[in-house]
Amino acid sequence: MEKKVINSEKAFAAVGPYSHSILVDGSGGDIQFTSGQIGADPKTGKLKETVEEQTVQAFANLEVILNEAGMSFDNVVKTTVFLKNMGDFAAVNEIYAQYFPANPPARSCVAAAELPLGALFEIEAIAVR
Repeated sequence: MEKKVINSEKAFAAVGPYSHSILVDGSGGDIQFTSGQIGADPKTGKLKETVEEQTVQAFANLEVILNEAGMSFDNVVKTTVFLKNMGDFAAVNEIYAQYFPANPPARSCVAAAELPLGALFEIEAIAVR
């Protein structure tokens, strides 16, 4: 098994000792495991204000990390979503569905007491090629 670290300068910088993602050469194809992405702008380092804005920005951050490994949202087979407030579930689902309009990946959604930097939304993904 070969393991490759994937980081993207186009995504929000890691806020701890971790990589944006790890690409593993699995039997029959590559598997990419991404770290959680929050709705912080990579240029300013600041979180967007609303949960909707943070969700869109987190997806933008996730997309550039997937692209860095030659993947896209079409390759995603599993996501985990973390919400500061489960009351945001419906609003997040509306945005989420735009990125996975057909055959969405398996997903878990968890309420979290706190997220990095005070984020309201975080998403991690597993993609397969």
